[in-house]
Amino acid sequence: MVGVEVTWESPVTAVGGKHAAKLARLPGIATVGDLVGTYPKQHVQKGSLSQLDELTAGDLVSFVGEVASARQFSYQDKRTRRTAYRLEVRVRAEDGALLMTYFDKAKHVADWRLQTELPVGRVGVFSGRLKWFRDEWQLTNPASRLYEEGDDAVDTMPDLIPIYSSIGGITTWQLEETIELALTLLDRVPEVLPPAVVEARDLLPTRQALRWIHRPDTRAQKAMAEKRLKYDEAFVAQCVLARRRLLVEGTVANPRPGRPGGLLDAFDARLPFALTEGQVRVGEEIAEELGRDHPMQRLLQGEVGSGKTVVSLRAMLQVVDSGGQAALLAPTEVLAQQHQRSVERMLGELAQGGMLGGSEHGTRVALLTGSLGAAARRTALAAAAGGEAGIVIGTHALLEDRVQFADLGLVVVDEQHRFGVEQRSALGAKAGTPPHVLVMTATPIPRTVAMTVFGDLDTSTLFELPAGRGEVQTTVVPIKARAAWLERAWQRVREEVAAGHQAYVVASRIDPGDDEVAAAEPVDATGEAPRVLYAVDELAPELAEGALAGLRVEVLHGRMLPEDKDRVMSAFAAGEVDVLVSTTVIEVGVDVPNATVMVILDADRFGVSQLHQLRGRIGRGGHAGLCLLVTGADPLGPSMERLLAVAGTRDGFELSRIDMEQRREGNVLGTQQSGGRAGGLKLLSVLRDEAVIADAREAAFEVLRADPALVGSPDLAAAVRRLEDSEQAEYLEMT
Repeated sequence: MVGVEVTWESPVTAVGGKHAAKLARLPGIATVGDLVGTYPKQHVQKGSLSQLDELTAGDLVSFVGEVASARQFSYQDKRTRRTAYRLEVRVRAEDGALLMTYFDKAKHVADWRLQTELPVGRVGVFSGRLKWFRDEWQLTNPASRLYEEGDDAVDTMPDLIPIYSSIGGITTWQLEETIELALTLLDRVPEVLPPAVVEARDLLPTRQALRWIHRPDTRAQKAMAEKRLKYDEAFVAQCVLARRRLLVEGTVANPRPGRPGGLLDAFDARLPFALTEGQVRVGEEIAEELGRDHPMQRLLQGEVGSGKTVVSLRAMLQVVDSGGQAALLAPTEVLAQQHQRSVERMLGELAQGGMLGGSEHGTRVALLTGSLGAAARRTALAAAAGGEAGIVIGTHALLEDRVQFADLGLVVVDEQHRFGVEQRSALGAKAGTPPHVLVMTATPIPRTVAMTVFGDLDTSTLFELPAGRGEVQTTVVPIKARAAWLERAWQRVREEVAAGHQAYVVASRIDPGDDEVAAAEPVDATGEAPRVLYAVDELAPELAEGALAGLRVEVLHGRMLPEDKDRVMSAFAAGEVDVLVSTTVIEVGVDVPNATVMVILDADRFGVSQLHQLRGRIGRGGHAGLCLLVTGADPLGPSMERLLAVAGTRDGFELSRIDMEQRREGNVLGTQQSGGRAGGLKLLSVLRDEAVIADAREAAFEVLRADPALVGSPDLAAAVRRLEDSEQAEYLEMT
């Protein structure tokens, strides 16, 4: 590699070494910049095991210790029916010992590991996930690195040892070696922060920060490196959002101020209930922005059942009163149909504009989904294009080229996280001038997340629940420890139905052939077979013939024909179905006030926010509700901790925070890697670094107002472009 310039944008193979070529084949590590931007997940200091008292199953543990003993055992693997082997190694640290268990598929592999890799007396670093088994903590198949033999082995180790995530078969030690080589060869490191920003905040130069994040001599050096690199992440993300916000501020839109005595006033007069203080406050914010001459860009978030639909409908009616149209984009046909029914029910004769018996102030509501019949589709398309339909509700079908509007003034996106930026843009492009935009989410978002993810939107929040909501008790049903408790769960369903109410039963799969069996723990000496998940198509007939015999049981899932889904939901809403066995298709938007009990099977397969959303389907009619979280998960594992958190509170904001903390913020910016960090945010915590985010936001606006094209900051401009072009930027676009 002598004479070859290694730059930030060079392919990772330019580094050379034994592992660079293998790293180049992995997603996310294409360039040298990607490589040195792969930070250690932790640094291990020669220390102790006292931290075990503060950890739980599934936590990552790394420590320095000496191999005290190693024994090999054989057992019968119940899945393969073959003899398998495990190696138990006890490693002694300064103040305790920990058991490590290695599982090998062939005896000679275990023999090789025992004889050549982990001899008694050797000192090394061990890193793995903590598991409670046979009354003690242990690590299963941990990564390990042994140091040279001799009494001074510990003295040859650095004080802080970096531990990287194992990716694509590359171990932490191999990654450390390749990154060290890259930092040595790298010609120039980009400086994304303007000098004035660096100086005002006493931040390290980037090269020094990279050196210290990978190989610090002290904790103080590590902290200084993190301070600089966190600020870089926050600043680039806020520049992306600030550019978008400034672009909106400079865009002209048609004001939609509404009119006195119009459709909105008629709707308010027929409402059978009083709006909450929050609905009034947020409604006034939205009404004022709709009357401006640049596009509203607002996020409406609120607790499950807080009345976001009414707020959004009033905004749509104001636009219709101004001569425009509103489009509501929903992620599923079930939700789109539910919105149509809810809107038409609330509007009554106001939704029959131009029809016999309709109000003189009325408009029309059109539904457009991908599975509509030809005649219904033609009618909906004509109503949207001709302007007869002031409100058009639909799924992705709204984005098709053939869908046209007479004067699209407002785009409402429900459950925004299920859509991509291109989809929202495609709908907005159907307007003559940029439309006003209202995006809604029923997943409460902590303020720090809103600043980072929704930073280009103004945020409105509904906290209060409308009057008449019943209390919902949530109980975890651990059938692994108490199998008989599931029978009691079905008895509770029968009791609620006997009292005149209805029930949901939720499963994670449609049929037994879907998905995989439950993600099993690493195979242990018991050879226990993995747990099989419940499936809707199999469960419904079993319940109808067994535990719930005599009750009217129906099925609902996403693969059903649209007319069948609509028929089932209409029957359930009308009280003609006692028990609805469903997938998560009922997670949002479904409003059946008479449903009071929900049984969620394999509840450990769902996220905290998803469980909160599902639970929100019951207790909507003033009756007390009961949500049963049925699980076969390990009573001491992290899944049980998650379920107990859901059972312990109905505060969606608190649960949202817990959810992201337990997932280590892995999906905050859209990354799909379980437990990983988003590519755009590697060190910055959107939950804990509020001060950094707020300061970076202010600085980003200041820099961009002075230099909108970032002509004077080419490294920053390149970093912003990379983020805008990445998958993380798609999520940042509030899609």
